[in-house]
Formats: sequence, C-alpha cells, structure tokens
Amino acid sequence: MLAVESSAIRAIGYDAATGTLYVTFHDGDTYAYAGVPAREHRALVTAGSVGAYFNAHVRDRYDCTPL
Repeated sequence: MLAVESSAIRAIGYDAATGTLYVTFHDGDTYAYAGVPAREHRALVTAGSVGAYFNAHVRDRYDCTPL
C-alpha cells in the first residue's frame, strides 16, 4: 500500500495481475475495486487531488468489495 496525501484516502494498493485496486480510507475501512486498468491506478496515485480523482473515475464505476 502506498500512503497518499488526501483528506479522505489514507493509502492505495494495486494488484496488476488481477486488476484489483485497494483503497484504505482514513476511517480504517479498506475496499477492493475489481477490473481497474493499470492506467487508472497510475492516474489516481499521481492526481493533484486523489480524493477528487477517486470520486470522478473510480467510485461507482467498478465493482467494490469491503475487506
């Protein structure tokens, strides 16, 4: 997991073999997002606003499972 600068998101991880994006929020909850392309992961971790990018491009666009 990579720690990120965000008021909502604490860390982001990615499994390229399965296309699974892992997002841990500051409240401690972690979610796995399935079928996320590697380019989407790269864009997320390099975004000027990680939270805004997540909300616009990941949340509600990929199947999500709480861990």
